[in-house]
This record gives sequence, structure tokens and C-alpha cells, in this order.
Amino acid sequence: MKTSILSHLVAALFVLACGAAHAERADRAQPMNIEADALRHDDLKQTSVFTGRVVMTKGTIVIRGARLDVRQDADGYQYGVVTGKAGKRAFFRQKRDTAPGAPEEFVEGEGETIEYDGRADNVKFIRQAAMRRYQNATLNDELSGDVIVYDNVTGVFTIDGRKTGAPNTAGGGTAGSNGRVRAVLAPKGEAGKAPPAPPPAGPAPSLRSSTTLDGQPR
Repeated sequence: MKTSILSHLVAALFVLACGAAHAERADRAQPMNIEADALRHDDLKQTSVFTGRVVMTKGTIVIRGARLDVRQDADGYQYGVVTGKAGKRAFFRQKRDTAPGAPEEFVEGEGETIEYDGRADNVKFIRQAAMRRYQNATLNDELSGDVIVYDNVTGVFTIDGRKTGAPNTAGGGTAGSNGRVRAVLAPKGEAGKAPPAPPPAGPAPSLRSSTTLDGQPR
């Protein structure tokens, strides 16, 4: 129960930190483009398995891993499960919608397994999960846990800090391995602005000659 409450609290804080930005709405309707070393396709079951240096793009979404299993349901919605190479994590990146004139925002995430659900329009990062939010090239917020679910429609994140056993040092860290949720959230609005620079110092006082020394004429 304690972990669940903490997970929801961190999710709420991250939503507030992200403001009104959401994932690119157009991504859901974009075709899924995939590159890999090998492909096995089953037309009857509408499933495809891509292996070896897999790169998937869908609008602004980019997913990379060692294997990608893709299926499509009767309504045309696509589902993908990507796994990282042994000892590595799969990678996800997506641009977010922002207000006109606002800095561009991107979300990046990693996990041993990444699941994409086209119907629900969400992404799930499983085991050694981590997510980061950037404004342009500046890292603003960072989260880690065992399982992170990112809802593209609402922009809501939920994090589960369950213990996962031995840390995955080869996968780039020990995110979530001790059963804790971690978050680093940058301040927003007026609180996030740098303090104003102090006013420049005035000119140095000038030295003047004097005709007296200790009150006596020189």
C-alpha cells in the first residue's frame, strides 16, 4: 500500500511538472515503419517478428531494441513489444505537443521490455524502467522504477517501485532494483527561473589629493 500511494503521488507531481504538454496527437494515426536484420511475418495471424538492431518509427515516436513483436487487431490497431539485447535496455523517444511559442519537449524512456498499445495509446516500460523529460536539449525531469506506464492521451505517468531482484548493471544502472520509486522534478513557472543578476557595481571612488595630514597643514 505504501508503494502504491508513493507511486500515485510521484505520478501526480510529474503531471504538474509537465504542465499542459501531451504526446503528439498525430502519432497515433501514423504508419509504423520498422527496420531490422531479419523479419518473420505470419499473414494469417497478422503478426510480425523483427530481430537484430530493430528501429521502429511512428510519427515522432522512435523505439530501438533487439527484438520487436508486432500484431494488428481486426480494427487495425497495432501493438508492439520490444526487448533489449541481453544486458541492455530497449529505448523509446517521443515529441510532446506544446503551446505555440513554448520550447519543444521530448520524453525518453528505457526498460528491458517496452510495450506499445495502439488502441489504448499508452507505452509501458518494464524492469529497470526510467523516463526523462527534456525541454529542447535540457534535462528537466527524471523518473525511475520497476514499471512505468505512460498514457499518451492524458500525459499521465504511473510508476511502480516493486523489487526486481539483482540489479542490471550492464543495462545502464540499477533503476528500481531496490523497490523504490525515484523522481527528480525541476521547478516550473516563476520558481524555475534563474534569480536576477545583481546590479553592476558602481564606479570605484576616485582619490583626491589633500593639503592636510592628520589635520595639520602639509
